[in-house]
This record gives sequence, structure tokens and C-alpha cells, in this order.
Amino acid sequence: MCTYLTEMVELTGSGKGAEGYFPLTRAMVYVDHPQHAPYEHTVNVDFLNPTLGPSARVAVELTEEGALALIDALRAALSSAPAGLASEAGPR
Repeated sequence: MCTYLTEMVELTGSGKGAEGYFPLTRAMVYVDHPQHAPYEHTVNVDFLNPTLGPSARVAVELTEEGALALIDALRAALSSAPAGLASEAGPR
């Protein structure tokens, strides 16, 4: 069942598309039918920069288990680094 609920977050980063790297400004997260992954539903994450048009998008389709493992890995990586090391303002 598709939820049709989308979480949006403004962010700062870079993504790599067909034409190289571009700045990211937003991520959209939702559970829906995938376009490519071989599952009925996936957790879909679109990293994008809407001001650069539709080609400025990196799409990811994950299983629920994969999405939760990614969250754990992100938290582990951040907790093992000095606070603020990867922040926009730099280390605190």
C-alpha cells in the first residue's frame, strides 16, 4: 500500500548525476512503488536541486531493512567523528 506521504528536508550537499556533480538543496523521502528495484514497495529517497531542473536528481530505492541500516550507519559514522566536523560551519 502506498502511503502518498512525503517527507521533505532542506539540506546542503552534492550529488553526482549523468553530467557530473551538482549542489543538492533538498531530499524527498516516501514509501511507494519503485521504478527499478525488484520489490512491490520501497523507501524512496530523491536528492535534488529543483532550481537546476529535472536532471539535477539522484534517486535511491531501498528496502525497509536497507533504509534502517543506512540510518544506523549514518548515526554511527557521525558519532565516531568529532562534533561538527562535517557541518556547514566546520568543527566546533
